[in-house]
Amino acid sequence: MNSKYTYLIFIFAVVLFTNCNTSTTKKNITDKKDYDTYLAVSGNKALEQAKENDIFWSEKLQQTPNQFPYIGRLASTYTSYFSATGDIEYLKKAEEKLLEVNEKTNYNNPSYLRSLAHNYISQHRFKEALNHLEKAEELKGDLPATQKMLFDVHLELGNYDKAQTYLNSIENYSDFDYLIRLSKMSDHKGNLDAAIKYMEKAMAIAESSNIKSLKQWSYTNIADFYGHAGDIEKSYNHFLKALELDPNDAYSKKGIAWIVYSHEKNPDEALRILNTVTNTYNAPDYYLLKAEIADFKGDKQMADQQLELYKSAMKDVAYGDMYNKYNVLLYTDGNSQLQDAIAIAKTEVENRPTPQSYDLLAWSYFKNGNLDEALKIVDNHIINKTYEPETLYHVAEIYKAAGKNDEVKPLKKELLASIYELGPTMEDKINQL
Repeated sequence: MNSKYTYLIFIFAVVLFTNCNTSTTKKNITDKKDYDTYLAVSGNKALEQAKENDIFWSEKLQQTPNQFPYIGRLASTYTSYFSATGDIEYLKKAEEKLLEVNEKTNYNNPSYLRSLAHNYISQHRFKEALNHLEKAEELKGDLPATQKMLFDVHLELGNYDKAQTYLNSIENYSDFDYLIRLSKMSDHKGNLDAAIKYMEKAMAIAESSNIKSLKQWSYTNIADFYGHAGDIEKSYNHFLKALELDPNDAYSKKGIAWIVYSHEKNPDEALRILNTVTNTYNAPDYYLLKAEIADFKGDKQMADQQLELYKSAMKDVAYGDMYNKYNVLLYTDGNSQLQDAIAIAKTEVENRPTPQSYDLLAWSYFKNGNLDEALKIVDNHIINKTYEPETLYHVAEIYKAAGKNDEVKPLKKELLASIYELGPTMEDKINQL
């Protein structure tokens, strides 16, 4: 054979092998050197500032008890405590102070009403939040700020037409607050490209204004969107940007841990990251994530231990309905307390009748053996109303059980494209649809 052709065949084979190798091996995106300094950070500026504010405003209020604005300052301080620690006690303390300051102002101060509504949103008490925002709307003080929050609450409650009306009322493509809400609405409608586009515009405004809190919020939210879109490297880089601004940002560390776990299949490193977070940050859902990762690596003892920690945290009545979704999924995944799962899902539908809440109810009925009721809920309240992968997986399982194979096929295709978002423990389940 001509040596020239032999050489060309050899080069072609090398290129083909390299391409095949690249396509089947996922590139590691993360590097410990990028984030290790943030895991080892000792102080917490936000927490230290909250402590200073607590002492300062408590003393001011003690000296002049009739100065109700100091009560509002204390409420803000407790909210900062909650953000820094994840400790529910501080969110409830903030609620107490906000109720006190609203009572002293006869519920006639729109700013205090909005603050109380914001607290209730954090507690997933959306109908109560709506009630206070509607009072603030009647009072008309700083009406755009109230309308923005009314959009937020109506979106959470599944009142999508009302949410759109409020979104239209604040339309301003050069306004950060409008753009982030337009992004949220685009995501709800399943238009992820538009959601990213508007969030990127909002991020540009935040960066040009150089307001730390806006940049921080922008980076973590755009990181989530990039992850949903499969652009894992951009997601990672923006979580790092957020950590550069706040080395104690638990959410960004959790986001990086998810990339390490779901994309890079490195459960030990993901757990190492999460363990540094939970040393100082106490949100119960971190126990569930650690349990999932432990399950993936086959460490049943650790998984059970983390689930027990979660269940112990749930004994605190202060959490109210905040973890209803997690509790329903915990019961249904374990095929235990299924009647409790149905009852909690019904509460969640009452609290916020969204497609995601109806999904919890349909899934609970399905796991309890009531396929007809599950199917009815899917057809009436879920299908074509949400694009959340977790919900679509439940729908696919229900349709499969009902023999609706033609409806399962497109769902399966979409779910396979969402493996990163769903996590590696779901891959086998989706392949079996």
